[in-house]
Amino acid sequence: MPGQLQWLDPQDLVFPDPATALDHPNGLLAVGGDLSPERLLTAYQLGIFPWFDEDQPPLWWSPDPRMVLFPDELHISHSMNKFLRQHPYQLKSDTDFAGVIMACAGARKGSSGTWISPAMQEAYQILHQRGYAHSIEVWEGATLVGGLYGIAMGRMFFGESMFSHRPNVSKLALIDLVHTLAPAGYHLIDCQVANPHLESLGARNISRSAFQRYLPAPGDIGRVNSWPYNSQ
Repeated sequence: MPGQLQWLDPQDLVFPDPATALDHPNGLLAVGGDLSPERLLTAYQLGIFPWFDEDQPPLWWSPDPRMVLFPDELHISHSMNKFLRQHPYQLKSDTDFAGVIMACAGARKGSSGTWISPAMQEAYQILHQRGYAHSIEVWEGATLVGGLYGIAMGRMFFGESMFSHRPNVSKLALIDLVHTLAPAGYHLIDCQVANPHLESLGARNISRSAFQRYLPAPGDIGRVNSWPYNSQ
């Protein structure tokens, strides 16, 4: 049963059991701690992710249900198939991680701010430097026009955010991600919470308990995946 919201000890990497997350708001599990690489990797291994505004302490979430995309359930519409055959863009990985996360942090339509604060950007750039965080980028010549980023651990990719400066290019990045990760043995792409944009590509909700069955083994913390992209 969901319990009382817990404050994290800054000196301790232990998280409460995700089953104790609040129902309202859905999945809020803990407050506090820091954004150190060790804490972030521990969180992902447990199916927990940070999401908070710049003026808040770190908030940690494990929602139930959880939106995921199984590679073999990827749905590509007729119009998107046509776009895939005709688009003029170039797809790359990890050539401008900082540019992708900065673009994802840009103010969204109808919003005056972003949850991807400078502290969050710095934390994920450290994870990128250590080989855990990766970006998929869509380029129009020398201009970055779309992409996404997330964490690769075990046989999962934990998606964090995506952006588009041209029609359909964030979908293009996700489709390329699925087509590359599936042959490499990845089982699941975590999409965190329901989103019509992702639903249109085949993402769906599963229970927290079902999601946890796909999580990396404890030994995967500290072990960097062999990233299957080779696009420089």
